[in-house]
Amino acid sequence: MSRRPRDRGFTLIEVLISVFLLSVLSTFAYATLNYVRRSREVTSVAFERMRSIELAVHTLTSDFQQLEPRPVRDLLGESVVPAILADQRTTNLVTLTRGGWPNPAGLPRGTLQRVNYRLDNGILIREYQTVLDATLANAPFKRELLKDVVKISIRYLDSSHVWQEQWPPLAAGPTGPTLPLRMRPVAVEIVIELKDAGKLTRLVEVPS
Repeated sequence: MSRRPRDRGFTLIEVLISVFLLSVLSTFAYATLNYVRRSREVTSVAFERMRSIELAVHTLTSDFQQLEPRPVRDLLGESVVPAILADQRTTNLVTLTRGGWPNPAGLPRGTLQRVNYRLDNGILIREYQTVLDATLANAPFKRELLKDVVKISIRYLDSSHVWQEQWPPLAAGPTGPTLPLRMRPVAVEIVIELKDAGKLTRLVEVPS
């Protein structure tokens, strides 16, 4: 009479080897998942940064492309400010009047908008007034367009195809130098230097 073989189970060594292999595979799987997660976070941050850069450049370009020759009164109402004003002696980069201001709410206002750009602690800020001839009582609305900005320089091409560092350029009048109020440049060169992306240059043609 033959004897039935006993059911053979796992030995301790086999169990230890299985646990070891499972731990190694788990470690590789966790490392892979962690790498994918970190790569996704880095990609998301880079995408948001690129989107903010594109939005800032697009906003600047759109404002210059819709320049309007509309001077405004100063905040005190004592003098007239040119339609576009860029003076390196001030903290503002450029102040201008633009058209095409959308009005989806149908508010009782015009389509012209007074816009000001300035650089504050590495942040490009866009300000606008709800009225063209604003007073001290009209506080501007502010919007942060771009962070980590090292420097922004803007040049203006006049009708003689000469680049100007400020606008408007002084013109000789019958009583001496005068400041043209409605003059617009032919083109504008915008150079933005960023901490993480280097220099970006954009040339914008201004409609006459």
